[in-house]
Order: sequence, then C-alpha cells, then structure tokens
Amino acid sequence: MSNIFRFSIVTSFLGLWITTHVPESFELVFGFILIFTFGMIHGSNDLLIIDKILEKSKYYSKLSVLTAYLLIVSLAILIFYWAPTLALLLFVLFSAYHFGEQHWEHSFTKSNPLTKSTFYFCYGMLILFLLFAFNDTGVKSIIFEITGRQLVNLHTLPILATLGIYTGIALIIELYYNRMSTEMALTELFSLVVLTIIFSSSTLIWGFTIYFIVWHSIPSLSEQIKFVYGDFKLESVLKYCKSAAPYWIISLIGMVGLYTIFSGDKHFYSLFFAFIAAVTFPHAFVMVKMFSKKKHNHK
Repeated sequence: MSNIFRFSIVTSFLGLWITTHVPESFELVFGFILIFTFGMIHGSNDLLIIDKILEKSKYYSKLSVLTAYLLIVSLAILIFYWAPTLALLLFVLFSAYHFGEQHWEHSFTKSNPLTKSTFYFCYGMLILFLLFAFNDTGVKSIIFEITGRQLVNLHTLPILATLGIYTGIALIIELYYNRMSTEMALTELFSLVVLTIIFSSSTLIWGFTIYFIVWHSIPSLSEQIKFVYGDFKLESVLKYCKSAAPYWIISLIGMVGLYTIFSGDKHFYSLFFAFIAAVTFPHAFVMVKMFSKKKHNHK
C-alpha cells in the first residue's frame, strides 16, 4: 500500500469528520479554497511538463506551445459562453477520462491501449455518477444555472449500475489473465467504498473537493514532480511550486477577471466551471502525453 494511498484514506476520513462538525457554508468556502490552491496548482505547470516532454525535439518552440495553449483555453471559455450545454458535456467527458487515467495508469500496464482507454473513461464516469447519485438536486441546479436547461431525471442509478457492472467485469478479466494482482483489485474496491461513504455524507462541492484534491490532484502532483525532477523530495516539490506560482497567480487573476466581466450575465457556478473546464481541456491532453512519455522512457 503506497504512502499516497494511505494519505488519501486518512485525509478522506478527516474530510468526513469535517462534514459532521462544521456548517455547510464553511464546507463550501473551504472547498473552493482547496480547489483554487491545490486543485489549480496541479494544473498550473502544464508548460513545464510540455517542456520536459519535448526537450529533445528539434521543432519545439516555447512561444508556439504557449500560443497554442492559450488559444485552447480561450476557445474553451468561449464555448462555455456561447454553447454551455456542449461545453459542460465535453467537460464531463474529458474529466472522466482524465480522472480514470490518473487513478489507473500504473495498474493497467499489460492491457492493450483500447482496453485501457475504455476503462479509464468508464471508471472516471463511475466516480462522477457516484457523486451525482448522492447529490441529484444539487447537480440539476448547477446544470440549470450553467445551461438554462431544467432536467427532470439524470438517470444516475441505471448509468451508475451499468458503469459498476462494466468495472467489475473488467477487473475480473484482468485478474483472470493475471494482469492485475488480487491485492490491487481489493484496494481499488475499498477506495470505491470509501468514496461512496464520503459522497453520501457530504455536499456536492465538498464531496467533489475531497475527490478532486485528495484522490486526484495530490497524486497527480506527485507524478508530475517525479516526471520533471526524477523524485518527490522536498527540494523538488519546492522547485515545482516555484515554477507553478506565476501561472497559478495568472489563473487566479483570470478567474477574478472573468467574474468581473461576466458576473452580470452568468452566475458564479457558470463562471467557475467555465474556468475549470478551460484549464482541464489542455491539461488532460498534456497528462496523456506525459504518461505516454514515461512508458516510452521505461522501455
């Protein structure tokens, strides 16, 4: 059992303790503070990751990469403004794959690429719909605020059941062909039990915060720091944070700017998810390339 996994379990139950001892308003504020710190920092160093990926490329230009990155972010924000339903759907799809890849990339090392990609996506959707199932009213409210569409039924239970059955069958197949250890499978099933307890006991934002920060962002930070600096020592962590700080500050300024400009037309959740999505789209792509580069280096 890895140190990151132990940390995730302990911190998750700390989050559950917070749920039972503080008012919902505190959860909301503290949740957004964590998202705007750890959550945003874990996606603030994409350009450093790209620099590492392309360090031996003859055709690499920092200016061209920065330009492309900013164009993707700007395009995502515009899509959220002009076609919020499409943007929200893309955000969920991209996030699902990104979450699944981060969580399982080390475990599905012996499966073919199509099997891995399908499982990553379905597992990420399983996590999201597990969260949605316990926060049906809150999810509908946010969807209405972002898209203006009033959904009567999210069909979370049948979708969740389908995804759960697929995940179970996929794990059984992996175990049958000895592509995964029994300990790993049981550990992941235990993780799902823990997340179910967290999601069923928390508000939508707090439950999402616990998963996004504890189970996704911090493990992702660990992977990124090891990829760039070769280890996860304090010195490397500080170097990473120093490198990410300017982009993190710019991101915060951008969020404030968006809110200032569009606050009259859009509600806070619309702007919040628009900004998170704008960062998620290029970040998810960068992480795919990072994991691919790591596999290539280990061959």
